[in-house]
Amino acid sequence: MTAPEPRIQFPDRPALPDILDTSALDSRLAGSAQPMAVLRETLRQGDATLRRHFEAGAPAPELVYGRCWLLDQLLRRAWALYFDPQANDISLIAVGGYGRAELLPGSDIDLLVLLAEGAEADHAEAIREFLASLWDMGVEVGHSVRTIQECVEHGRADITIATNLLEARHLTGSHALYEQMRERTGPEYMWSGRDFFDAKLKEQDVRHHKYHDTAYNLEPNIKENPGGLRDIQMIGWIAKRHYGVLTLHGLVEHGFLTEHEYETLVEGQSYLWRIRFALHTLTRRREDRLLFDYQRTLAVQLGYQAGDSPNLSVELFMKDYYRTVFELNRLNEMLLQLFKEQILYADDSADPVVINKRFQSRKGFIEVAHPNVFRRYPFALLEIFLVMAQHPNLKGVRASTIRLIRDHRHLIDEDFRNDLRSRALFMEIIRQPHGVTHELRRMNRYGILAAYLPVFGRIVGQMQYDLFHAFTVDEHTLFVVRNIRRLTVPEFAHELPFASELIRKIPKQELLILAALFHDIAKGRGGDHSELGADEARAFCQHHGLSRYDSELVAWLVQNHLLMSHPPSAATSATRP
Repeated sequence: MTAPEPRIQFPDRPALPDILDTSALDSRLAGSAQPMAVLRETLRQGDATLRRHFEAGAPAPELVYGRCWLLDQLLRRAWALYFDPQANDISLIAVGGYGRAELLPGSDIDLLVLLAEGAEADHAEAIREFLASLWDMGVEVGHSVRTIQECVEHGRADITIATNLLEARHLTGSHALYEQMRERTGPEYMWSGRDFFDAKLKEQDVRHHKYHDTAYNLEPNIKENPGGLRDIQMIGWIAKRHYGVLTLHGLVEHGFLTEHEYETLVEGQSYLWRIRFALHTLTRRREDRLLFDYQRTLAVQLGYQAGDSPNLSVELFMKDYYRTVFELNRLNEMLLQLFKEQILYADDSADPVVINKRFQSRKGFIEVAHPNVFRRYPFALLEIFLVMAQHPNLKGVRASTIRLIRDHRHLIDEDFRNDLRSRALFMEIIRQPHGVTHELRRMNRYGILAAYLPVFGRIVGQMQYDLFHAFTVDEHTLFVVRNIRRLTVPEFAHELPFASELIRKIPKQELLILAALFHDIAKGRGGDHSELGADEARAFCQHHGLSRYDSELVAWLVQNHLLMSHPPSAATSATRP
């Protein structure tokens, strides 16, 4: 069952009621000369209870929202030690992740102390003492102290501050002051919808580039990597800012997500939260990197068992992780595509421009000419990627067509693979002078590459541990294709001059691309993956109509691709076909 999303106003009791007995806490505080010590011990006990629930298999949302509820109760009581909760000139507000009610064991507590104009001096000393007491309580706080006007000025100048204010949630103090701030920092006073979306897109692009634009790092960051929690937050920010929805389910109501896609999104978020909860608990700090040192322990904690093979347990765990972020990355791409059409290109002409019988362009994005295109012409599931490579001016694939591609993947069966049109289209994609890497990556994201090449599907999310690889096998393979293609681009010729000069002399560069695509195709099967891969490559080439000589050349390249990574004394002789 899909886990519920948090409400804006939290219930009187969380789903895990034994986290905290508020009546007992209030009694202890009333009779204590050291209330902060009581709150510190209560936090320690509450976190210990959450850990027990985690170990017992409690759903991750109950843990995440439960910890938020726990901190809400403690902060309100700590605040009351220094301020009158009914004061009309000061307010305590949760922002950022805490504002979203997403708290993990190592998460920062992001707070805004909001002041009425002229109230700064009256509360300065109490604010300092309050914030210091939170550190004493064992809470890692990120805070700001601002008036409403300062919130407006800082929010207009910094998209991160504007985003934090978007998620502001009242904790205690003046609610009227909070409502004034919400209104003054609302959409009509701050960033325009277009500017906000454009700025957040640029943020995501920078973040994705930092992680090589792949979700498939072998030591991924579960928050910042493509397909990670930040990508889900990105969707939420745009939905709140532009469409005014309070939960992700609002995107279903607005027609941006299907119910199934919503469930995939929320279940993926829950799965990543569970990993992050385990990681914070294991390291006893805020740690979001799935380092090798942690993966085996986490696999056991999360219930992955593979008999007496701990390595296989890790592989099963990480394969589930990669599949999850793969789907989340796809949903992020599809939703941002929809948002682009409605926000960035709202004023562009919506008249379609015919490309061929099956495809057209609308607002610069390719789409099917009719919803039944893939059912009537299954080979169009490959043709669309060829059209994209041949029309570099296209901005991308419309979200509705991405959805149709995913929904019709089941049509790629043995009959499809044996169809001469399908085989010709795949080879034509490989032979394109431009866009090969982009389209192979897009085919992989949409699940088409694995469907057309089941042997490739076996290496999707496959881990490998050695000095030569930093990514999963499929991602490493596509990086190799990219690097080969990069040698053909004149502007990069200075990077590897000899190789760049050499590749221009190769008359059939598609053979090199095929060798790259198959060089690690047999990883993880046991045995010599070079020998097994050569057999797969030979069979593929023959099936796709290549000459015997070309087929043997590709197979030879695959069989001998390890020679240059071995020292000369270990290299075996290899004879060209």
